[in-house]
Amino acid sequence: MTLVASPDTKCKACGKHFTRSNSFRTVCSGSCVDFFAARVEREAKKRAKEARKLEAEKTRARRVALKSRRDWLEEAQKAVNAYVRARDRGLSCISCEKPWEDTFQAGHYLSRGARPELRFNLDNIHGQCVRCNMHLAGNLIGYRAGLAERRSDAVIAALEGTHPPAKWSVDELKTMRDAFRLLTKQELEKHA
Repeated sequence: MTLVASPDTKCKACGKHFTRSNSFRTVCSGSCVDFFAARVEREAKKRAKEARKLEAEKTRARRVALKSRRDWLEEAQKAVNAYVRARDRGLSCISCEKPWEDTFQAGHYLSRGARPELRFNLDNIHGQCVRCNMHLAGNLIGYRAGLAERRSDAVIAALEGTHPPAKWSVDELKTMRDAFRLLTKQELEKHA
């Protein structure tokens, strides 16, 4: 079997016309072979990167689908706490009047465990130093005094009053998380 050379073949690398010696040859010279091989390798890497990206998106979607209501509740709480820290930046600790530090936390006057319906109530959450929030169990006496000074006795009475139980849906928690992330961003831009 004899292979017939094609008199007018276009090089896949540089685009020049050449006469190929066998039917498998698609490039005109050795330098074009290297160039073409590098291009093929780049395209293969690009396809592999796109495949990894698509797989990561699928994995992310599966993780979101597997999230429980409790996971969404935690995400919403983190967003609210971040907003409170941004809102109260520059203020002193509500319980002990310690000057602001970057380690301040979002402390609840009435704890999330005791009063879960108030976990997202912004009147119930303020910037608090780690010592008061964690080591002094919220330092409630100092917190109440600071709350009376910053807000009013009416706010304290409203917080200490009765509240209907709250059970947020996953969609409400997602909306709350997104809204508080946006508010946090706006607060941080104000302080920048």
